[in-house]
Amino acid sequence: MSVTSTGSLPQVPQKSPEAPAQVGETTPDLAPQRVRTLLAVLIVSAFAVILNETVLSVALPDLMADLHVPATTAQWLTAGFMLTMAVVIPTTGFLLERLPHRVVFMTAMVLFTAGTVLASMAPNFPVLMTARVVQASGTALLLPLLMTTVLTVVPAERRGSLMGLISVVISVAPAVGPTISGIILGALSWRWLFLIMLPIAVAALVIGAWLMPSMGEPRKVRLDLLSVVLSVLGFGGLVMGLSGFGSHGSGAGESGGSVPPVPALVVGLIALSLFVWRQVRLQREDRALLDLRPFTHRTFTISLGMMIVAMGTLFGIVILLPIYMQSILGHSTLTTGLSMLPGGLIMGLLAPFVGRLYDRHGAKVLVIPGAFVLSAALWSFAALGADAPLWRIVASHIVMSSGLALLFTPLMTSALGSLPQSLYSHGSAVMNTLQQVAGAAGSALFITLMALGTASAMSGGADQTAGQAHGIHVAFLVSAAISLVTIVFAFFVPKRAEGSSARHEV
Repeated sequence: MSVTSTGSLPQVPQKSPEAPAQVGETTPDLAPQRVRTLLAVLIVSAFAVILNETVLSVALPDLMADLHVPATTAQWLTAGFMLTMAVVIPTTGFLLERLPHRVVFMTAMVLFTAGTVLASMAPNFPVLMTARVVQASGTALLLPLLMTTVLTVVPAERRGSLMGLISVVISVAPAVGPTISGIILGALSWRWLFLIMLPIAVAALVIGAWLMPSMGEPRKVRLDLLSVVLSVLGFGGLVMGLSGFGSHGSGAGESGGSVPPVPALVVGLIALSLFVWRQVRLQREDRALLDLRPFTHRTFTISLGMMIVAMGTLFGIVILLPIYMQSILGHSTLTTGLSMLPGGLIMGLLAPFVGRLYDRHGAKVLVIPGAFVLSAALWSFAALGADAPLWRIVASHIVMSSGLALLFTPLMTSALGSLPQSLYSHGSAVMNTLQQVAGAAGSALFITLMALGTASAMSGGADQTAGQAHGIHVAFLVSAAISLVTIVFAFFVPKRAEGSSARHEV
């Protein structure tokens, strides 16, 4: 993926004859205006569906009160969304080969639209959780389709700027989700978080179905269903186990309907072990659901490990910070959302500059400062008390967002750039899947730490507010300690991945 951005859609000419179609695909001959309109619709659709990863974070206190569920249960509205994406993303390669791309696009948008309608009308938590799973299934299908469409309809010399713009959309959408949520919740109920997205989803479905060319020649390929089942049990068991410790430790196990944490973790670890064993076996025949050969490359493994920690931290903070600001400090949803806006904008604004610096100097000169900046921000969060001023929270969030901006693009480009071309698609699938798992696990872990810390403080005589403040402090403190690991590993990231060019493109 390129790390440069123009900030607007480029002028896209017709596909040149020097860029032949891949085997098994038909190359559409589209007018430039139709190509630009199609890409605009896909990018807007991607922004809308990715926004849903974090749009409920500010609404969690309202949802907990309205649906009568504890924080350890409510966080599944975000963790479950990402976990569903982690399971569905590896199957998209099969679907894009088996079905015409127009069918995949319509399926993705129909699922997202149906999930959005169901969520807006959900009478209880189980129905809302089901709606989030349906939404996430559509989101997981749309993102790989967007990348495939760019590779098919955009000439190679124009792909870099398009991929840069897409990378900005993918990074900014989750960051501004809490702000959009806070603005809407300042005047309306949480159901409007979904109702406002409906016109965008319906318009994208109609226009995209009309513009999407007949790309892809369906081929009969096999989907390893056992791998899908093992991934559900493995990733799901891991996240459920982390979440379950918080529910049981806080005494919310029954009300939250949680599963016993130890059995969930055991099932998850066993299933993950079997999943890895089966992928290693199937990849010898190029039939693996998630090919693990990229892990044989040291740079890929180190860079991805750092990305997993950073992604888990990002989503953990996005979940915890609104609870802290609303339940402990008493700020409104509007204030909470707006306070997270500067950090989200910083991530988007820094992306093109970070990309240019990477092109000139490589990854290490960005990753090492980024790791230190991220750690400093998390230690600042850990020092927040029950009467922290708003400016300090905003400043800490800006510093954290700046650190993440310095990390994500160099790590992603360094990881994928270290792979031979034959493993790029596999590395991308592994990275996208584990990023979603990391976000889900990070959310569950942070909420679990908060719940355990709260229960410990209340058992010592603290009231609910003081107990929750202590629990959030524990979660922030652990995240700050974990960030020290990223500093150590940052020094092992090479200046530039071997074999990568100055400008790496998909």
